[in-house]
Amino acid sequence: MQQSRIDLLDLIRSLALLGMASFHFSFDLVMFGLIAPEYASSAMFYYHARLVAGCFLVLTGIALYLSHGAEIRWPAFWRRFGKIAAAAALVTLATRVAMPEYYIYFGILHAIALYSLMGLVVLRLPSAVTALLAAAVVAGAYLLPSPAFDAAVLRFIGLSTLPSYTLDFEPIFPWFGAVLAGISLGQFGTSLGLWRGLSQITLPAWSTWAGRHSLPIYLIHQPILLGLVWAFSQVL
Repeated sequence: MQQSRIDLLDLIRSLALLGMASFHFSFDLVMFGLIAPEYASSAMFYYHARLVAGCFLVLTGIALYLSHGAEIRWPAFWRRFGKIAAAAALVTLATRVAMPEYYIYFGILHAIALYSLMGLVVLRLPSAVTALLAAAVVAGAYLLPSPAFDAAVLRFIGLSTLPSYTLDFEPIFPWFGAVLAGISLGQFGTSLGLWRGLSQITLPAWSTWAGRHSLPIYLIHQPILLGLVWAFSQVL
């Protein structure tokens, strides 16, 4: 299980990337005035973003358990962690320059890097305990906010009572709960032999290609979409 990929998970990750690209495309259309600005405050816009983020973080938890549940393979873990952390820093730098009022200081890549590290602590727990922890983290986002967490350096925790003006934000409460839910699914599925069975299913390479290259696609898709929307707006 440590050496093979599960095509079905790569397919789901590919679909999540498609959902992410469509969300960013709609955001770009709003930004260039090609669709009504009210769309950015609609329920569809709100839940679209959260569904995509949730998919990525649940998949992160599943993959973390499948890769390191039996034994933490530290060299492989640190290589992946380093790539994601470097990409997160690049996103922060780029958005700080391009949109300083709304720059991304703790977006999806920052979250995946930190939560992968935090998730190592619970890999040996029973799946039911991990699921309860996931529910507690999600509930904490609604029950625990306090002015004590309003300092800027504590915003990534997610318990501030102040709004966060940023283009992408997945704080610990509630989003670490999604990773914990994924770890619980990984644990439970392993106990049932689910993942071993799914690893025998082979899907067409084109359907899983994006899911196998999710990080570079994440980094390049938005500049490409922005360029296309900008060019279209110039023609109009």
